[in-house]
Amino acid sequence: MTSTRSDTRWSRSNRAMAGFFAVVCMALASPFSAADEPLTLNGHANKVYSVAFSPDGKRLATASSDKTVKVWDATSGVESLTLQGHMHVVTSVAFSPDGKRLASTSFDRTVKVWDATSGAELLTLKGHSMGGYCVAFSPDGKRLVSASSDKTIRVWDATSGAELLTLTGHTNEVWSVAFSPDGKRLASACLDQTVKVWDATTGAESLTLKGHTSYVMCVAFSPDGERLASGGGDQTVKLWDAKNGAESLTLKGHTSEINGVTFSPDGHWLASACFDHTVKVWDAKSGLESLTLKGHSSPVRSVAFSPDGKRLASGSVDKSVKIWDVTPRKKGSDTK
Repeated sequence: MTSTRSDTRWSRSNRAMAGFFAVVCMALASPFSAADEPLTLNGHANKVYSVAFSPDGKRLATASSDKTVKVWDATSGVESLTLQGHMHVVTSVAFSPDGKRLASTSFDRTVKVWDATSGAELLTLKGHSMGGYCVAFSPDGKRLVSASSDKTIRVWDATSGAELLTLTGHTNEVWSVAFSPDGKRLASACLDQTVKVWDATTGAESLTLKGHTSYVMCVAFSPDGERLASGGGDQTVKLWDAKNGAESLTLKGHTSEINGVTFSPDGHWLASACFDHTVKVWDAKSGLESLTLKGHSSPVRSVAFSPDGKRLASGSVDKSVKIWDVTPRKKGSDTK
């Protein structure tokens, strides 16, 4: 009997040591240095739904349940602008490719375009019959696309505000939409558990991607336009071939619904924002988890890489925005 108790204690000790060494090995194998404390931006009075870096990486725009869009210095964290005009929760914000304009969408059913320097409201686009969830500029800045709980996607002239296309085909709320890097395609994520790919000029549906077992909340194209990433209520991130719709990887590690995905500018990394209060960074080729960022005290709603890929911004239900240093560790550098 004594021998059995001793063996049991030895077995538990071995398992504990194995677990410890596994954690150490993962840390040493990570391509990222140990993350410093992030820069935390406080100023919103309610949940932060969306974050977006300016094309030069010097500014960060954020959208919030407090009905405002804010612009911040991305280095110092100083707030430079507060854009007021929406009448309800602001769910999404995006910079134009030249950094001169901002677009936002809201539960008030409108899309607004703003001067990114002065904060002046330039356009209000009306057409959606229910609240908006996502807005994005085309790569040339000439068009805008918006996704709504009215089950449609709309494409607009970004200068005149004229509606160019209405895309129908989803059977539930559309939470996310993105232009391909060449501007020829659109991808959308929907509560109907699908991702769809569309012709951005004609509005014709070209692909329907099925594989998620719950609602899909976010979608992003890789920088080369060859892949799509999506995430949602089944707690997974999926990678797909953007041309034929084949599923290539399923990334598991989060413990709640995934609200945001974004590729690094070089396409090597993929970041995800989750209701489990974390941001994860994955190797986009192998699907291996490389980094988990913990610091938010509530669900994380949005994530964005800086244009140089060295920083990651996240927005949370805890009302804060955090900017993390995710500079990859140089080969042969000290791992401390």
